Amino acid sequence: MGVTDVGRLLREARTIAVVGLSPKPERDSNSVARYLQGAGYRVIPVNPKEEEILGERCYASLSDIPDPVEIVDVFRRAEHTPPIAREAVAVGAKALWLQLGIRSEESGTIAREAGLGYVEDQCIRTVHRSTEGG
Repeated sequence: MGVTDVGRLLREARTIAVVGLSPKPERDSNSVARYLQGAGYRVIPVNPKEEEILGERCYASLSDIPDPVEIVDVFRRAEHTPPIAREAVAVGAKALWLQLGIRSEESGTIAREAGLGYVEDQCIRTVHRSTEGG
C-alpha cells in the first residue's frame, strides 16, 4: 500500500482488531492499542489467554469477533502470521497490518490475492501520527 492508501485506510477505518494484544502496559502492543483508542478507534483485543484488555472484551481468534473488523493489526512473530492472514480474509477485513519488525511474504500474498490492503514492518501508531500531521 502506498502512503496515500495507508492514510485513507486509517482515516476511513473505525475498528481495529489487535492480534497478540498484551494486558501488560509496558508492552508495545498495549501502548499502541491505547494510542489507537485515544485516536478514536474501537480496538478489539485478540488474545486467547485474556478475558478483557483496555476495557474491551478479548476474543480467542478473529473468527470469534461478532462485529465487522476493518484492520487486523498483528503483534505476533512472522511464522504465526499466515494463518492470521487467512482468517483476516475469511472475516472480511479490509487490511492486514504486520507491526514493526514483522515481515511475511506468505501473509502478504494471502492478503493481496484476496484484495486486502497489506502493510508490513511498520508501526500503525507511527504511521497514524505521520498521516495525521503529528
